[in-house]
Amino acid sequence: MELRIFTEPQQGASYDQLLAVARRAEETGFGAFFRSDHYLKMGSVSGEPGPTDAWTTLAGLARDTARIRLGTLMTAATFRLPGPLAITVAQVDQMSGGRVDLGLGAGWYREEHDAYGIPFPPLGERFDRLEEQLAVITGLWETPAGTTFDHPGKYYPVSDSPALPKPVQQPRPPILLGGTGPKRTPRLAARYADEFNLPFVSPEDSTPVIERVRAACAEIDRDPAGLILSHALVVCCGRDDAEVARRAAAIGREPAELRENGLAGTPAEIVDKLGRYAAVGSRRAYLQVLDLADLDHLDLVAAEVMRQL
Repeated sequence: MELRIFTEPQQGASYDQLLAVARRAEETGFGAFFRSDHYLKMGSVSGEPGPTDAWTTLAGLARDTARIRLGTLMTAATFRLPGPLAITVAQVDQMSGGRVDLGLGAGWYREEHDAYGIPFPPLGERFDRLEEQLAVITGLWETPAGTTFDHPGKYYPVSDSPALPKPVQQPRPPILLGGTGPKRTPRLAARYADEFNLPFVSPEDSTPVIERVRAACAEIDRDPAGLILSHALVVCCGRDDAEVARRAAAIGREPAELRENGLAGTPAEIVDKLGRYAAVGSRRAYLQVLDLADLDHLDLVAAEVMRQL
């Protein structure tokens, strides 16, 4: 089980805070630093100093880190046109020396769209657009150098594109899709994803979702074993109950609720629960770190949890 760090900067974080977390994650051996892609805070926090753009952040981190992988859970297809997004991600991949993963979703948070003037189509159209974005982005990246790419799409028609620049990773950076949708999500994952992520889902509830994804792979003669399965879960680790309670209070949560719905408790408790996720096929855990000032939290997880995995 690989452990990756996952942050929610829309809740309130500067670039320097994110850089400090990314560098500590790199120093302590985590597999990747990921961030959400949101433009509006959620809940009762102030969100100050305000949102940071995901791909601007990752471009900076591409130059300010050396080894750790970088990515999004998840960039919303409503935020960007697929052609410019393919260019941006390819450029950040070049800037990082080939360390970028693209997580892409349909978008769901209507309030942030309203707050920043971003169109928010109905759910069916958002999935149509997501599917077409995946076709365009992968098509641009995978088009051989020196040839052109065309896509006669409904929303994003592409004509005679030079399909440049190319990412360092070939044929393309890994693509992550995720969610629990019963029909279109598994089909899109089977066709386009290198990794399928289940956000905040219990091991027991993961099984039917994973079965649907594997069935969708079988329908197109794709080996399901080639699709990495992962989970995103809030983490709250402490050496004892008092430390767990302190960290839970810092993020406005209750220890009992976190133990039920996330990865909370002592290192031994967290290792045991990660074992339950591994048993259903998960190979990566994205640890949602909500207190970005608590770098000692990362040190503890690296020293006492990661070493047992």
